[in-house]
Amino acid sequence: MLSRVAESLFWMSRYLERAEDVARIIAVNFQASLDAPSASQELAWEPLIAITGDRGLFNAAFQAYDAESVTAFLTMHPENPNAIRSCIGRARENARAVREQISREMWEQLNRLYHTIATTDVEVITRDPYSFFSEIRNGSHLFQGVTDATMAHSEGWEFIQAGKFLERADKTARILDVKYSALAGHSGGEGAPLASLQWIALLKSCSAFEPYRRSHSQLQAWRVVDFLLLDRTFPRSVGFCLDQTRSALVRISDSPLDRPANTAERLLGRLCADLTYLDIREALADLHVYLDDMQHKLNGVGDAIAQSYFVVNVLPPGTTPLSRYVQAQQQQQ
Repeated sequence: MLSRVAESLFWMSRYLERAEDVARIIAVNFQASLDAPSASQELAWEPLIAITGDRGLFNAAFQAYDAESVTAFLTMHPENPNAIRSCIGRARENARAVREQISREMWEQLNRLYHTIATTDVEVITRDPYSFFSEIRNGSHLFQGVTDATMAHSEGWEFIQAGKFLERADKTARILDVKYSALAGHSGGEGAPLASLQWIALLKSCSAFEPYRRSHSQLQAWRVVDFLLLDRTFPRSVGFCLDQTRSALVRISDSPLDRPANTAERLLGRLCADLTYLDIREALADLHVYLDDMQHKLNGVGDAIAQSYFVVNVLPPGTTPLSRYVQAQQQQQ
């Protein structure tokens, strides 16, 4: 498979997963703000910007952290590369670049989703956020289902899986980092009514509330962290996502699981082993530091995948490998 094809499939999947994750956290926040109307707008909406890591861009464009400003920034602000419209647009462009490698049904579904958000404005979203964000989430789920049903499960499909699960692991870690830090400092304690609502919102932000309640009868901080980090049966836990990413890369390289073929597989193997033998009490001692380190390692995995599979080894005169890699990253970011 050509490196440009693999890169486009990988980023198509990552961008679509990113759009779905952003849509979910905004929808959950709208619902949480209705359940806890006494909370200030800034305290309710500022964490969403922290999750995406775009605080500087937001402050340059908006004055206050309120529902309308944050929704506008995260859905369709032209300067925000992580906005839903931007992510779906980039996913569509990557799909267009490899149109001959994906099925007609995949292209039609992604194109339909793109035109849905292209014809929507912020006022419509804020009047009926549930309908809009449900359409984004359902559209992403439909695309994943169509992909599994209509595309050969060969190398191209494996790159799609690797992109999806790597992005999902990163978002779950980010959501847990930001939300847990805010909840840990809550004066009412984890059993207080407002804190309980926020724990529920945290789980719902990862589509984890119902799976969690089937496993645990109480909302306890350490159990929530344990579930979102280590549960190998929940498809949005960090552990599950990293296992799936590692499996996809192993199938691509056709190497034994215990003999990694490249740096990306080695980094993923270390991360998976670290989670397997993690004592959750040690992580909770300073969860922010642990999750921040994990996010850096996930970024390292993404860089290693690019270096192993996407960066062209035959370079034009005067081009160094580093400059070629930086150029490729800038084109996707």
